[in-house]
Amino acid sequence: MNDRSRYVSPLVERYATHEMSALFSDEHKFRTWRRLWLALARAEQSLGLPISDAQIASIEAHLDDINFEAAAKYERELRHDVMAHVHALGDLAPEARPILHLGATSCYVGDNTDLIVMRSALDLLLPKLAGAISRLAEFAERWADQPTLGFTHFQPAQLTTVGKRATLWIADLLMDLENLQRLRGWLKFRGTKGTTGTQASFLTLFDGDHGKVEALDRAVAQAFGFEQSYPVTGQTYSRKVDHEILSALGSLGVSAHKLATDLRLLAHLKEIEEPFEKKQIGSSAMAYKRNPMRSERICSLARHLMTLPADTAATAATQWMERTLDDSAVRRIAIAEAFLSADGMLETLLDVTGGLVVYPKVVERHTAAELPFMATENVIMAMVRAGADRQEVHESIRVHSQAAASRVKNEGADNDLLDRIRGDRFFAPIHAVLDSLLDPRTFVGRAPEQTRAFVRGDVAAALLPWKDRLSGGQGLRV
Repeated sequence: MNDRSRYVSPLVERYATHEMSALFSDEHKFRTWRRLWLALARAEQSLGLPISDAQIASIEAHLDDINFEAAAKYERELRHDVMAHVHALGDLAPEARPILHLGATSCYVGDNTDLIVMRSALDLLLPKLAGAISRLAEFAERWADQPTLGFTHFQPAQLTTVGKRATLWIADLLMDLENLQRLRGWLKFRGTKGTTGTQASFLTLFDGDHGKVEALDRAVAQAFGFEQSYPVTGQTYSRKVDHEILSALGSLGVSAHKLATDLRLLAHLKEIEEPFEKKQIGSSAMAYKRNPMRSERICSLARHLMTLPADTAATAATQWMERTLDDSAVRRIAIAEAFLSADGMLETLLDVTGGLVVYPKVVERHTAAELPFMATENVIMAMVRAGADRQEVHESIRVHSQAAASRVKNEGADNDLLDRIRGDRFFAPIHAVLDSLLDPRTFVGRAPEQTRAFVRGDVAAALLPWKDRLSGGQGLRV
């Protein structure tokens, strides 16, 4: 069987980075298992159990040379993945065989590894999210003053600015950044809790010394950089932890999907486009096309990501008593796919946000086509100030507006409301100031000020912890 003769996840082959895929690989998992066994043996030795330096050295010598074939053979016989790897390591380190996995249950390696991997995966995602926010912030400030049509119900509405619209995307992503940062710091270790979470096996090993059992739990957690372990568990750590993490990732998917959908709509309007490479092909048939394929990919990955918290919700809800094994298969799929999907999505989002192209002339043309209708209230007020009767002005504007709208809709012609007003002697008192009444910049309210204040205040504060990474360190693209 060659590599192309069976299904391989597109998340690995096409979308996620090598770094993220490697975190969820068998090699990384089983190397981590062996490091957990080593940390357990060291801590148990330091607390007085009869474990020799030679036994610890024999584990150290085989942390990375995983004998996969032997482990697979053992698993076919034993129907137990953890015990298969205990035996496989025991073959390589026979001196340590008597003390491998001493006092531990399968979840010692399984659950602790999952927590280590999820923490590392968050460490990969967070700077990418910060990078996307940073790029959008630069975009928002650059276009803070550019008036553009606002849309409600995807119908033309009061003007906003191109930059202000981008702040709406950023605001959602800032919530995601805060959530993921919080969860990164909130994660704890399962530690050494035994088969049902009572630590009974370790209490027996240490002859009833509760202090040593607690010290063992702390030592193993600290060996992997965790300040705390969960104070109570069943056989597993609570599966609510998985649900909290995946819910936050799913929420990130919501934000990215909304942003990318807006970009797809703006691409249709030809106002803003994602990057398009010199030799990129938009369509195999229609050579002129510039399809927003990156934004579509973001939406596609986000759509899958948003479904995955349903798996962890159902899993957490149906864990009977201290645990059931119906969590195993679904967790292998859902947790990995959530992080891989988020990684591929953020990689694409970084690409898109780093190369957005705005077409100001198109933006201005669309604004000019709708602005006469939006300016009617300004015209009415100017006429009233010039001494006209408001109701007469309102009726005249209504008639002209209806005629202009009919011309646009029925004839496909330009909006000629302004020409109608200029040609009507009734509006002579304001003809000289009509252009100033229709300056788009007077219709955007505080959008430019809001944008700059938000970017220089909330966004800058949120990105401050990532300052070194955003300046090009550790490979983060900006």
